[in-house]
Amino acid sequence: MQESLEYQTATSDVLKVISRSGAELEAVLDTLVKTAARLCDAQMAFIHRLDDGVYRPAAVLGFSSEFTAYLEAHPLAPGRGSIAGRVALEGRAIHIPDVAADPEYKLSQSIVMAKQRTALGVPLLRDEPIGVIVLARQRVQSFTEKEIGLVTTFADQAVIAMENARLITEAREALEQQTATAEVLQVINSSPGDLMPVFDAMLDRAMRLCGAAFGELAIIEGGQPRTVTTRGVPAAFAKFRSRYRASPLPGSITARVFAGEPVIHTIDAADSDLYREGEPHRRAMVDLGGARTSLAVTLMKDRDVLGAIHVYRQEVRPFTEKQIALLQNFAAQAVIAMENARLLNEIRQRQAELRVTFDNMVDGVAMFDGELRLAAWNRNFQELFDLADDFLAERRGFDEHVRYLTERGEFGETTPRPKSVA
Repeated sequence: MQESLEYQTATSDVLKVISRSGAELEAVLDTLVKTAARLCDAQMAFIHRLDDGVYRPAAVLGFSSEFTAYLEAHPLAPGRGSIAGRVALEGRAIHIPDVAADPEYKLSQSIVMAKQRTALGVPLLRDEPIGVIVLARQRVQSFTEKEIGLVTTFADQAVIAMENARLITEAREALEQQTATAEVLQVINSSPGDLMPVFDAMLDRAMRLCGAAFGELAIIEGGQPRTVTTRGVPAAFAKFRSRYRASPLPGSITARVFAGEPVIHTIDAADSDLYREGEPHRRAMVDLGGARTSLAVTLMKDRDVLGAIHVYRQEVRPFTEKQIALLQNFAAQAVIAMENARLLNEIRQRQAELRVTFDNMVDGVAMFDGELRLAAWNRNFQELFDLADDFLAERRGFDEHVRYLTERGEFGETTPRPKSVA
């Protein structure tokens, strides 16, 4: 009864930690391994999480720092050579009374570095294994059925905690991305024809949401790329970029942007043929900028390349599909902003040309739009009727102009007819 009460209390305590932690998964997993190890009389425990096909340590208790560092550098793949790998392979609880006596067990580092002998592994299941909880003893002593059942309960709780954290994180990321998109759209709306505030806001949000160390946004002018805004670019790399004028080599990021490749995701810039062959820009990017993983998204309208957004990380850490989609969304907004600015500039230029034409006419000329409101006029029109700037600035209707001029006596001693009521 005492043992059962202790198990129930521990389970309840873990559930309380899960309910309080939300997206803070680390605290939950640490509590799980500590509680499971204490109740099962195990000196050591691990929780491994699935990450890109391999299982990496997410929580650790009692294992030597040397062995933990080894596992971080050599994550475990599904297979029979380790307790975690075997659990992941079979999708069920695995109990090895003595790993040193198991002919299939190949992870000798756990024996040499951590003195592991008896091991128990239980899968964290969500359709397929998404993790493994491992308990280990430095002596040969099998785990009991009750202990295996308890660890299975803790594994189910770990899945609940991981799912909660995932859902909360996804909701938070979606909200952040929607907010950033809305902010950029607001800048576009408030800066018609002025692209610099748009580019600055876009790069700021892109770097923050993509977890990038530095970034740049470039546009194509006269067939050549021109960087229009940067954030956090290391000084040595920026200095190199300002002086480097060679044409981009085939296979380089710039060449691929010019070719219209929509997304260029470089997982490790140092592990590439261009770097090994000493291509100057790739060498400077890594050696001077410290860049390892980078993501470039091309700005395109129809088949025309307009520029690119390029963000960098100074560690090897691939960008997620969501981050790539976010950068593509920003690129699409940049293209819209650039097209809007182009059209607005064309309109302004035509208006300026029309103004010059109007102002050089001898007669007084005024233009009214489809709603019969004043749209344009020349100086002679204003001077002929002696109209104040304030009066013209309000873009009055045609009937208001006629009434105003009639009241001033421009058409003789005539009383204006009252406005008809529809």
